[in-house]
Amino acid sequence: MSITDPFWDKAARKYNASKIGNMPAYERTLDHTRAYLTPDDSVLEIGCGTASTALLLAPLVADYTASDISAEMVAIGCEKARAAGIDHLRNLHATLGDPQIGPGPYDAVLGFNLLHLMPDVEGAARQVHALLKPGGMFISKTACLSGWRGLLRVPIAGMRLFGKAPWVTFMSTEVLESHIRAAGFEIVESFDPSGSPMGHFVAARRL
Repeated sequence: MSITDPFWDKAARKYNASKIGNMPAYERTLDHTRAYLTPDDSVLEIGCGTASTALLLAPLVADYTASDISAEMVAIGCEKARAAGIDHLRNLHATLGDPQIGPGPYDAVLGFNLLHLMPDVEGAARQVHALLKPGGMFISKTACLSGWRGLLRVPIAGMRLFGKAPWVTFMSTEVLESHIRAAGFEIVESFDPSGSPMGHFVAARRL
């Protein structure tokens, strides 16, 4: 059975209405992601939010499953998919390990702005590895909070007590990539689309 996240459920409508903060960086992320997708691919996106990115990428592949921990986010995503008439985009209220996602295998698993919101990054990467075909791609973009950004730990912890912030894992780009490699991947591309580690893009191939 899927679980849900009250923080993201409450934030869903506002999140959906918000504008992308750095559109050039977002477009670079999309362009680099598209380069790894083919028309025959079966794709899973985890932490899809309200499916805005899924709506752009789904037309490029054969089958696209978009999943999120927030039931409200998924409901909005379903509305948008119906309005767009994309029949092969499936929206699921599910997390990694949920039976709804199935065992795969997928050609690609995508996770944008997600891994820093997970308590066990390497464990999540291992779950992704198990869902992929040999040679399949794990493509992610992650906020890497290290150095002076570690000062945010205290205020975020306080906000979490009142339901005003989600869980955040603080790690450098080097630590992020070490977790991905340890889970059984070869990193084939990594860069910062915005010039900042706040959105570190990694394309990794399952070994």
